[in-house]
Amino acid sequence: MVYSRESKSDNHNTPSLEKEWNVLELRILVAVSLFLQMVLIFLGNRRKHIVDKRLKLLIWFTYLSADWVATVALGILSKDTKDHKTDTNFVIMAIWAPFLLVHLGGPDTITAYSLEDNQLWPRHMLELLYQLAVAVYVVYRSWNTNPLKYVTVPIVMAGIIKYGERTWSLRSGSSDGFRESILPPPDPGPNYAKFMDDYTAKKEEGYHVTLDEINETTPLVLDPNSQGGTKIPNTKIPDCQALRDGFKFYNIPECLFADLIFSFQDHKSSQYFFQDSNWKDAFKAIEVELGLIYDILYTKAVITYSYRGIFLKSVSFFCTLSALIAFCFLHKHNVYELDDEGYKHRYYDLVITFVLFVGAILLEIYAVIVLLSSSWVMNWLSKHTNRRVDLLYRFISFCQICFKLSHTIRWSNQMSQFNLIRFCLKDEPVKCIKLQKLLRIYEFFEKSYYQKTKQVSEGLKELIFDQLKDKSKEAEDIEACKTLCAHRGDRVLNRWRCDNVCEINQSIKEVEFDQSILLWHIATDLCYSSDDDESQNINHIALQSREKSQLLSDYMIYLLVVCPFLLPNGIGQIRFEDTCAEVDELLKERKYIKERSQVCKMILRVNTDILPSEVKGDRSKSVLFDACRLAKSLQSLETEENWSKERKWEMISHVWVEMLCHAASQCRGLQHAKQLTQGGELLTHVWLLMAHLGITEQFQISKGHLQTAYRSVPSIL
Repeated sequence: MVYSRESKSDNHNTPSLEKEWNVLELRILVAVSLFLQMVLIFLGNRRKHIVDKRLKLLIWFTYLSADWVATVALGILSKDTKDHKTDTNFVIMAIWAPFLLVHLGGPDTITAYSLEDNQLWPRHMLELLYQLAVAVYVVYRSWNTNPLKYVTVPIVMAGIIKYGERTWSLRSGSSDGFRESILPPPDPGPNYAKFMDDYTAKKEEGYHVTLDEINETTPLVLDPNSQGGTKIPNTKIPDCQALRDGFKFYNIPECLFADLIFSFQDHKSSQYFFQDSNWKDAFKAIEVELGLIYDILYTKAVITYSYRGIFLKSVSFFCTLSALIAFCFLHKHNVYELDDEGYKHRYYDLVITFVLFVGAILLEIYAVIVLLSSSWVMNWLSKHTNRRVDLLYRFISFCQICFKLSHTIRWSNQMSQFNLIRFCLKDEPVKCIKLQKLLRIYEFFEKSYYQKTKQVSEGLKELIFDQLKDKSKEAEDIEACKTLCAHRGDRVLNRWRCDNVCEINQSIKEVEFDQSILLWHIATDLCYSSDDDESQNINHIALQSREKSQLLSDYMIYLLVVCPFLLPNGIGQIRFEDTCAEVDELLKERKYIKERSQVCKMILRVNTDILPSEVKGDRSKSVLFDACRLAKSLQSLETEENWSKERKWEMISHVWVEMLCHAASQCRGLQHAKQLTQGGELLTHVWLLMAHLGITEQFQISKGHLQTAYRSVPSIL
């Protein structure tokens, strides 16, 4: 690295290990910086559709390390320029400075790891100016008679473009920048002063003036394909109709995530379209929309998928390519007065420089392939049907297969699961548990060990869509929407006429929402285990409703325990811990119990004729035996109300769907946006589906803009 450190006078004083490190330090950092960029560009956007804690940890570590490594390397390089101003070989190392600036610009597939990174865009802009100054300083200090100095100029331009794109993308993804991109230009409305001047003039002329209201409402457009473009999409593009539907109604999720309201026109056209759709098309369109939102918030999509971005990418690519060609031609004609050790270092420096050039060009080519494989480009291709488009799509398909890319995989299609009784049983073996407890880190990871993921079944999607579609028929105005969003199971009880059962009614209407989730979660578990012995006698429909109920039950308790910020405020954590403590107390007395079904049967055997609150008071917030009473009430529907198991489980599944919808409607857009980096959240899809079906409060109340006008009639004297 620093040639003065390799002089003969230093060889007698510097230990060999320290000398070797001084030589390799900068070279290792530059190579590591390039490697981190490769990891980020290949894995950065895959977290959109992959739920994997190891992948999340790897991206987090790489994202933080990439900037740090490049900054440190640039700092070392700038420091060493003092010792190498007259070194003719140092001009090769000076080329690394603008490459580090390119690395600081980051790949197109990830600009922000979290939403908080977007809010720090002013800091990144300041860092851009600082790092640019450092890179220019290194280039300036290495400026001598060596013709290789001109190679640094185009790479500096590429670095400015890359870092500038990142800063602009971060600003666009910030809350203020995202809102500004959605808000229409300021509208002063009708010219009141001119209107009143005309009004006064006409009255003074003796006219009888009247005022009429002119409704300027735009006619509702119910067919999303009727405006612009071809009516028949290119069916050779997979999910072509879903792409067009997602882009058609993209303005609605934009407004929702920015906590803005959308127009009455958009509200009604979306509602009519989704009411006429089937559940598959509806969920696919929502997947497209959420994928677009992810791109805007966490990648360089706001620039990349525009004519300006294509121009900048072309300039950056040709700057790097021209610099490589110039470097290949010029470095052969340089004369170096170096000893054997110097020639050895020069060889390594040349190899590193070539690797940086080739790496930069390959990363640019891969970025173009990612761009061509995106929903944005595929939507454009779906609007055109000609031979050139078909050839382009074949090329893109080949690249997608080679690099394992796909525009049809937009979210993980998984829902996390957490079960209270299983958590208390600790039925999952944990590696090195004694060491973790000794280091006091077990409590930090404890809940994650008992968190599972399952596929969101097609039957569950259909159930959710059918329930919301039925609700949307009542979403006629803002008050009706508020009422529908407020329901958290009580509407189902009323419709199924089981609200006369005291325990069932109280578990929904007379307790807080987090308490309802815990009550119904435990009750669902108890009923599920109780029916296990009779599973062979349960028909297929009842079994399906039973599985859906269990999926939603474990998902909602996961939200309560692991993601409480997605639910309305409450003391759910306290209730959960107190309930776990009561289950642990029962298990201590019965250490022979090792299975979840045995725990459920044990709880059901407890006599609950007396209310638990009368015995325990209000010191403990445990709901274990209140849930036991609820489970017995649900089972009594079969004996006292002559319900079939199919009817019982169908009602339970509908209650869980309504709870899920209530939770989705109460969660802010900011929290939904954060979950896009976790592989996608079912709650977010339900929230967006509700909005498309008109079950939301974030739309304009008035049907159109009313403007006053007047009609002049001569007065009769």
